[in-house]
Amino acid sequence: MAKCHRNDIGSVVLDRATITPSAGGGGHFRLWSSFSGASFRRKIFYAVSCGGSSRYRHHNDKNNVAPSSPPTPPATATRSTATKTTSQSHSKDKELDKVKPKSEKLSDLLNLAEFSESENDAVTKKKVEALDELKRVAKELQVEDDSAKRKEAASRVRLLAKEDVEARATLAMLGVIPPLVALLDSDDVVAQIASLYALLNLGIGNDVNKAAILQAGAVHKMLKLIESPNPPDPSVSEAIIANFLGLSALDSNKPIIGASGAIPFLVKTLKNLDNTSSPQAKQDALRALYNLSIFPSNISFILETDLIPFFLNSLGDMEVSERILAILSNMVSVPEGRKAISSVRDAFPILVDALNWNDSPGCQEKASYILMVMAHKAFGDRQAMIEAGMVSALLELTLLGSTLAQKRASRILECLRVDKGKQVSQSFGGSMGAAVSAPICGSSSSSTNPNMGSKECLEEEEEDMMSEEKKAVKKLVQQSLQNNMRRIVKRANLPQDFVPSDHFKSLTSSSTSKSLPF
Repeated sequence: MAKCHRNDIGSVVLDRATITPSAGGGGHFRLWSSFSGASFRRKIFYAVSCGGSSRYRHHNDKNNVAPSSPPTPPATATRSTATKTTSQSHSKDKELDKVKPKSEKLSDLLNLAEFSESENDAVTKKKVEALDELKRVAKELQVEDDSAKRKEAASRVRLLAKEDVEARATLAMLGVIPPLVALLDSDDVVAQIASLYALLNLGIGNDVNKAAILQAGAVHKMLKLIESPNPPDPSVSEAIIANFLGLSALDSNKPIIGASGAIPFLVKTLKNLDNTSSPQAKQDALRALYNLSIFPSNISFILETDLIPFFLNSLGDMEVSERILAILSNMVSVPEGRKAISSVRDAFPILVDALNWNDSPGCQEKASYILMVMAHKAFGDRQAMIEAGMVSALLELTLLGSTLAQKRASRILECLRVDKGKQVSQSFGGSMGAAVSAPICGSSSSSTNPNMGSKECLEEEEEDMMSEEKKAVKKLVQQSLQNNMRRIVKRANLPQDFVPSDHFKSLTSSSTSKSLPF
């Protein structure tokens, strides 16, 4: 009877047993005694992924089964039969090797899918747990009878909203802002601090929360803590200043905070007259004042605190100088601010000195902006700027300053040059008027034709006036260039005989106003 091969289904549920020859020539099979989950999935995997490969595995298993009594090969076996058998076994091995890479790739894909699914389940579970915790904290904040639980919940909100952007938005939607603002009325300092920093963290990078905190009346309650008969704890004051800084970053909050009365408190903290402000509180107060000074209507509130002299006297401290100059740059945008700056004694020498801070380009740019606006807007301040030595500092800035500082310095010099020309014209205009009222013309043509002689005299005097104006501007430019060259040589630590005074004159004698970078 011809032998037949079992189909692939048999490899799924049946297992090959030891073959016992029988009269029918067929093999006996028995059911697999027990199945584990892993072995069953493995068998399904082999059946599905390998397809017809089970046939080769069937033959391989048959060849690997050791017979009970191995037959002795006949002595008459030829060498060609052995060679044929060897080639057939090699071909079967090659076919099995082709199937193995496919099954390994599919196995890797299945394992990756299982891992991704389990990982997604873990992430989802974690998010659900985090949302449940946020809901629990929001519910505890709304319990009015248990102050200890509310204080603990406020501390928890502070930690949850510190670095998690999604938690800030979720907590606000769960309604934690109103109970946190209400907690500021508590007499417990720890509860106040926890509530203040929770509100601060909720507003970080979230403009919607900033607006919601202001609408909930947080600024009013903060000022109530400050203005209480008993001075607030320094930690509470520092937390309030930090909240003013964060809330003032939103443009719609600037006018409300400025009109609420927060500016005097910030100025008091900045001046630190009672030596109770920490360095961090002073920095936060200065930055909050800068945010508020951006809105023009708040400048009047800042001027009422007499802050300008303090700012000008504080210039030189590099930790605060650039921020102070930034606030002054906002204040010169209104006439009241320019008037307040010019009325301070030695204001222009201090600002001109800031132009020479080559190690701080930001300070140079802001100081040049302040002087540029005041030179264009306030005509009476230009002479005070020149007397403060601004021309030589500006000329040096056009050579050594940043690109922005150079442009601003050039504009100031142009403004001063035009102003100087007008002054010369006015001075010669008065003498010209006197000459016209009593012209002295000794030519014969003048006696013959008085009108013609008067016209010629006017032309001659106008030419003299223009020449005198050019001489005055040229003299001013030469003096400025000489002073500038001396300053550059001095700052470069060059030897005294490197550039003699005659060489200065030769460099500046041919210079005119056209040489300026206008």
